[in-house]
Amino acid sequence: MSPRFYPKSFLKLLSLAFLAAALPLVVALVQTAMEVNLLVQQSRQAVGQTAQAARASRQLLEQTVALERSARQYLVLGEPSLLADYDTLRAGFRTTFSELSLLPLDEAQLLELNRTIDTEAALRERLEKIQGGKARLAEDYAALSDLARGVQRISDALTDREMSRLGELAGEAEQRLWKQLLAMLVLGLVVSALAAALIARPVRELEAAVSRLGGGDLQAPVAVHGPADLERLGQRLEWLRQQLNELEAQKVRFLRHVSHELKTPLTALREGAELLADGAAGSLSEGQREIVAILQGKSRQLQTMIERLLNAQRALDELGRLEFVPVDLARLVGRGLDDHRLAAQARGLRFQAECEPLTVWGDRDKLATVLDNLLSNAVKYSPEGGMIAVALKSEDGLACLDVRDQGPGVAPNDRERIFDWFYLGGSRPAAASVPGSGLGLAIARELAQAHRGRLEMLPEGPPGACFRLSLPLAAAGR
Repeated sequence: MSPRFYPKSFLKLLSLAFLAAALPLVVALVQTAMEVNLLVQQSRQAVGQTAQAARASRQLLEQTVALERSARQYLVLGEPSLLADYDTLRAGFRTTFSELSLLPLDEAQLLELNRTIDTEAALRERLEKIQGGKARLAEDYAALSDLARGVQRISDALTDREMSRLGELAGEAEQRLWKQLLAMLVLGLVVSALAAALIARPVRELEAAVSRLGGGDLQAPVAVHGPADLERLGQRLEWLRQQLNELEAQKVRFLRHVSHELKTPLTALREGAELLADGAAGSLSEGQREIVAILQGKSRQLQTMIERLLNAQRALDELGRLEFVPVDLARLVGRGLDDHRLAAQARGLRFQAECEPLTVWGDRDKLATVLDNLLSNAVKYSPEGGMIAVALKSEDGLACLDVRDQGPGVAPNDRERIFDWFYLGGSRPAAASVPGSGLGLAIARELAQAHRGRLEMLPEGPPGACFRLSLPLAAAGR
């Protein structure tokens, strides 16, 4: 969807999405109401017609009986007033006939109704002239009553037909409503899915941008497409990315500059200490030799820390230049153990390794750096004569490498910060060595994350600390 079609705010987008999703249901409700209203009107009309037909047919039968009685009286008494009474009843009879003729009768029913009215008209002419004999005329009026009863049967048939038609209309209306409801539901789902996609797109872009920034990826620009307020938020994230990029560049320049500036006087300091130790400036007393030895040791320590700092910076610079190849992690662990075996034997340490043959997709050198950091920490913090357990196994599509030592472990206050840059915990190494720089675990975790894995410290168990490196297996990682 083009950005110009997005509303100006996320709230408006949500409102429009809600309206769009609710519109098909509203249309379905309106159509249902219209169908029900039409069915009610048709029902009312059918009930009215059947009631009118029943009333008129009953009234016609009563009027026919009254006409027959009046005709018989006229035939017996011959008084003109009786004939006038007959004509009055006849007028009501014809009015009732007119009401029945307006009902929705079929052709056969109309013919039956017309035959009744025609028969009555013929009998009226014969009655006035008294043609065909009085007895015969009286019998013909009895036949007229039978025709009137036929009209009542027509009314019953009309009622049955209208009720049947009403049932058919109800069935058709029900089918239409189900079809319309199904169509509206499908349309509602389509509209809801489209609205959800429009809403989720800028949210996903924001989430991806935040994840990239949090993961240290500062190269990809942040672009958010959607409502104006979310686009402004994306622009602020882009500004933040640029600021972080600038800070990262400043940090790199600072480290390089500081390292260079420190190495120059440090070199002079080391050379001066060496000259003093060699007696170039004259013989030294015992106390002076101790001071020179301290200067030599501290200068070497400072040089080691500067080199580690530079190595850490080089490792961070190479995070974006990983060369992924299939790596036999079990063989890599074996090589790492061989590299640290002499250091372990010097302190009487033993390795216990249980490694499954697992392959991951990654940079062999960078993974070796992570493994080297974990093993060197285990050797450094293990007590003399202790054991270092290394286990490699597969869990939930991940290659999990556990390195456990029997050292003092990590203090509870240090567990949350053990992976922070330049953080040195309170625990001291068991081996006498140069103090750490607080960069090893931080670099190892960065390298693990660059391989879409993670480096974590497992909860406290037996004495010592246990670190777990989890990496996707080759099939999933690639």
